[in-house]
Amino acid sequence: MTMRLAGHKIAILIESDFYEHEISYYRYRFPEEGAEVHFLSRLWGQPALTFTGHEYKAPLVCDESFENMDDETLRSYSAIIVPSAIVSDRLRFSEDLEVLAPATDLMRRAFAEPGIVKGIICHGLWIMSRVPELVQGRRLICHPNLYGDALNMGAEYVDSDVVVDGDLVTARSGAQAGAFAHEIIEQLAMRPPGGGLPSSVGRTPEPVGAAYGGLP
Repeated sequence: MTMRLAGHKIAILIESDFYEHEISYYRYRFPEEGAEVHFLSRLWGQPALTFTGHEYKAPLVCDESFENMDDETLRSYSAIIVPSAIVSDRLRFSEDLEVLAPATDLMRRAFAEPGIVKGIICHGLWIMSRVPELVQGRRLICHPNLYGDALNMGAEYVDSDVVVDGDLVTARSGAQAGAFAHEIIEQLAMRPPGGGLPSSVGRTPEPVGAAYGGLP
């Protein structure tokens, strides 16, 4: 089997109330293509934290933090994924309302790096609520409950299961995790590891329709 993503690192933000089927799929599907998967969270000074899933309370131990991540480490990632369910709502918490939550600040920095693919699925768009200018004018899809949020952020809502707009890949819900992961794999396969720009720009970004289905 050809490892199309050998050398690539993919960061997946994580907190409690994650969608177990989605996270489990990423955990196995990306490594099948040769990518390293790193689950990152805010550890609050602890060496590790155990988060639990939304439906089955399945545990997931996270021992990697995105807090105080330097630019070199950030650029070592080819993609950063904000998953579905309540993960982004928990991660957008800030003790000081005048200061961006660390996860939101991480995404702000990632959006300044066109070599990093940003993947946001379902309610993951919540993470961008404090920095709407970063998705203003961008084509995207999110959970129907966030339709108003997307419009208020100035985004162009596209009614499709998966939407690609340059370095931004979005999907409607956790049920589309398969199509979402497929498109991220396709995008990274065109790029060198470590946050590189695509070697070919001949592929026109377009919505991926419902025909692809959910998890394969």
